[in-house]
Amino acid sequence: MPPRKDPDASASVPAFYGAELRFKREAAGLTLEGLAEGSFRAVSFLSQIERGERRMPSDLAQHVDTRLRTDGFFQRRCEDARKARQGGHAEYFADVAEMERFAESIEEWAPMLVPGLLQTRAYAEGVVRTSLPWLRPHIVEKQVTARLERATLWEREAPPGFWVILHETLIGKPLVPSEQMADQLRHISTVIRSVQGVLQILPETAAAHPFMMGMSKVMTFPDAPPVVYTEGLHSGQLIDYPALVKDYRRSYDLLRAAALPPEASLDMIEAAAEDYANGVQRH
Repeated sequence: MPPRKDPDASASVPAFYGAELRFKREAAGLTLEGLAEGSFRAVSFLSQIERGERRMPSDLAQHVDTRLRTDGFFQRRCEDARKARQGGHAEYFADVAEMERFAESIEEWAPMLVPGLLQTRAYAEGVVRTSLPWLRPHIVEKQVTARLERATLWEREAPPGFWVILHETLIGKPLVPSEQMADQLRHISTVIRSVQGVLQILPETAAAHPFMMGMSKVMTFPDAPPVVYTEGLHSGQLIDYPALVKDYRRSYDLLRAAALPPEASLDMIEAAAEDYANGVQRH
């Protein structure tokens, strides 16, 4: 059995919170299974909280305080951990942004917008200003910065395996001016080639296909079960129920089969970048 990997409690508030949870649980002589019993939460969910990767819901914090007899400590501090985790992200996305850092592989489907992990600053600003035009400038900047900071995972010595499928409409209907769109498409190509990722384009001619209902992200981990994240206009859902995750992964495999080959897809991205840079109108 490999040695236990203890979290670095100094890394962040959620990491400190998780390390304290593990300490109190072990001091009480409870396993993760024992603590999870009666909580209606999976053991893997509790394990991720202990590693600082997931936030503690209020109802689970109440359960933990009762089982560990910690006098309401975890209830009082779960809001602090939530705020620290959120940063510049929407609350429903905060766990996802944290989990990306620990992912072994990331698979994305993007039907409407370039995924955050591939966005340039200009494109990210365009997304935030278009979808949330009522935000004050300093909040826009905070959200854009948080989005760009997620991409630092590509600088790791061993970045996660990455597979992304984009709909062709993302290329033909630019969200930003032509020069900025050219930069965005070049950036996508640079990232994919530098991390040896896989990019596919789903052509507009694919009228019917899996995942017609919106974007999704599948993440796998070396020491935790896979999860799926789906997102709507102002909300997102993190799914870890094994049977449902399996269904999403099967649908993603079908989507791969419907998309163009990787090299042809990258060629399309790079040709579109040149067209935008040269002022060529795309159809």
